[in-house]
Amino acid sequence: QVQLVESGGGLVQAGDSLRLSCAGSGRTFSNYVMGWFRQAPGKEREFVAGVSPSGGSTRYADSVRGRFTISRDNAQNTVALRMNSLKPEDTADYYCAARVGSIVTMRNAYDYWGQGTQVTVSS
Repeated sequence: QVQLVESGGGLVQAGDSLRLSCAGSGRTFSNYVMGWFRQAPGKEREFVAGVSPSGGSTRYADSVRGRFTISRDNAQNTVALRMNSLKPEDTADYYCAARVGSIVTMRNAYDYWGQGTQVTVSS
């Protein structure tokens, strides 16, 4: 089992950068695919980015590709999401999640979730 805690959210202006971090507990963190999702008010939770257990493979939503970078440090049991060139439409609660298997975009495929961290981008 994995417990996840996100941090790093906040209020920024359009064009700014922000780095989210997710700390995982448990000795088997390196066995899990890690994903970042986001949920804006009134919208469904959507996939943002995912990284393989080794960190060697990544996947991004079209809306963030080229602006966001996901990375992980298995020695520290952390996964990060670096967000550059932020836009008002990036405003949402951001969640990290974990699953065993491959990187997939379906939220129901992830077994473990953090509590979320809020990101607000003002125009």
